[in-house]
Amino acid sequence: MAYLLLIVEPRGQREARTPDEGRQAYAQMVAFGESLKERGLLTASHSLLPDVHGVRVQQREGKSVLKDGPFAEAKEMVGGFFLLDCTSRDEAIAAAAECPAAAWATVEVRETGPCFVS
Repeated sequence: MAYLLLIVEPRGQREARTPDEGRQAYAQMVAFGESLKERGLLTASHSLLPDVHGVRVQQREGKSVLKDGPFAEAKEMVGGFFLLDCTSRDEAIAAAAECPAAAWATVEVRETGPCFVS
């Protein structure tokens, strides 16, 4: 089963780190990803730039409506993800508990599936 570990972090947290703290956090996350890969769990992973670089797209009355980041109404942002292939929800939760980001952010575990019920 595919599970997505979403790294949900407070906005502005990255900017508050010193360059050395940022490099240390990144190194921890890379090592975590390598560990998942070695165990055959990792399908994909990426860090995301802060939401100041993002854009939200909606279709309204046949037209695209774009809203550039940062998204002021949001207190948190998705900072990255790990897509895992796990045998169970418990295995995905155990992997999330090992994630270094759990110390400074929230790791949300979501099972993938269809967006409709047949």
